[in-house]
Amino acid sequence: MELAFTVLEIVAPVFLLAAVGFVWVKAGFEYRVEFVTRLAMTLSVPCLIFVALMKAQIDPAALTALSLASVVAYGGLTLVVAAILWVAGRSQRTYQAPLVFGNTGNLGLPLALFAFGETGLSYAVVVFAVMAIWSFTYGIWIVSGGGSALKALKEPLVWGTVLGGVFLWQDWQTPVFLTNTLELIGQLAIPLMLITLGVAVARLSPGSIAMATVMSVAKVVLCVAVAWGVGRLFNLDDTAFAVLVLQVATPVAVTSYLLAEKYGAESQAVAGLVVVSTLLSVVVLPVLLAVLL
Repeated sequence: MELAFTVLEIVAPVFLLAAVGFVWVKAGFEYRVEFVTRLAMTLSVPCLIFVALMKAQIDPAALTALSLASVVAYGGLTLVVAAILWVAGRSQRTYQAPLVFGNTGNLGLPLALFAFGETGLSYAVVVFAVMAIWSFTYGIWIVSGGGSALKALKEPLVWGTVLGGVFLWQDWQTPVFLTNTLELIGQLAIPLMLITLGVAVARLSPGSIAMATVMSVAKVVLCVAVAWGVGRLFNLDDTAFAVLVLQVATPVAVTSYLLAEKYGAESQAVAGLVVVSTLLSVVVLPVLLAVLL
């Protein structure tokens, strides 16, 4: 019973904030997703990542191990998903990115913070950064059917990650006034992303629910299996292992729908995956947390 209350205390704020966004839209109020997403991804999230890494009280070697584990996990997941889609005769452009890349920002970061504190957040931003870089390079390439993989170099969160890693490695600190400013900006990220998630889900028009359900369940099973195996392979400590599994197992990100819409993939099918996998996560993530805690 105590474990159940602990899990509830962790997941309730996450889903309640998403519910705020959902109710906000259903009540007819305006919410500009594009503006808020840009504000989060170009300003608040990079600040959050930079400060979290700079202030992390974690052995840099442990963060390096988690970084390598994340690269292997997402690389392995990409190969497995591509192979399954090829055998099943499904579109790589439409389904590969949604099945590989989870909602590590909107859901993964706050869950790691509430479950494992600042240490968990420091680990989570590493997994998030690896996922984001892979998503901005290979992910866009596969959805668009080609293009430059250098787009990631233009993303502020990539530079926030690089600078944060350098400051952690060198044990540097920004002046207190600047740290406080960056920290305040970074604190915008989590509530903004969660509310935006609820808004996006409220506005999506899902395609085939049956197919989306099958794929969403398959995604959870596959992601947990791959992350679990990689985490044990790299012998990660308990917190790093839990964060890796939790991050990789997050549901399909709204970003996958936006990319499908932009590049002409089957956006309605992806919308179905976003909605169904997010609803499924209401059950899956608490159970997974109960196992990992």
